[in-house]
Amino acid sequence: MPVDTNLEKDGMIYQREQYAKGGIGAKYWNYRDAVALGYVKGKRVVDVGCGEGITLEKLVKLYPDKQIMGIDSEPENIDICTKQGLPVQYGSVYNLPFDAASIDCVLFFEVIEHLDEPIRALLEIYRVLKPGGRLILIFPNDLMFMISRLLTGMLKEAFYNSGHVRQWTPFKIKKALHSTGYKIVKHRSIPFQFWAISLHHIVAAEVLH
Repeated sequence: MPVDTNLEKDGMIYQREQYAKGGIGAKYWNYRDAVALGYVKGKRVVDVGCGEGITLEKLVKLYPDKQIMGIDSEPENIDICTKQGLPVQYGSVYNLPFDAASIDCVLFFEVIEHLDEPIRALLEIYRVLKPGGRLILIFPNDLMFMISRLLTGMLKEAFYNSGHVRQWTPFKIKKALHSTGYKIVKHRSIPFQFWAISLHHIVAAEVLH
């Protein structure tokens, strides 16, 4: 779970600590990333809201020839990524440190549910993407995460304040992307076909300018 500036540090659940435990949680995370990173296109790729850099690390290893950068607004995340030797810099999704139409692909994994102004963020990502550039977005199904954690005895995680502002659905994200000028090219819920019983929804969308 990401380090969130709106949450108390006492009792914080860190991504790398959870991932290091292995088990079904790490296996599912690997599966989620394998599906989503298969949608990456272009040379210059940015992971916006990269958190502690677990997915960023996979991205660098999977695509060594690409120009990759992680962006995060939480100094603690920047420090964690830097200690892992990952390419990262401070930045806000509302004001990305890139020129207009300069990025081929933006990863936006489990970030949008934390935002008070999601449309503003989608428009800013649109600004930095090249014509035909791709946004790969993931958001969770909070109810199914709670149920799955309860069933596996992860009580602390089940009732943890994740800092989510809203619950997105495939219908809501489709509407938001279309309203900001994106064209959806791929979408799927995982690990099942139906959103209601899945843990995540993955969308790949491209800019039309």
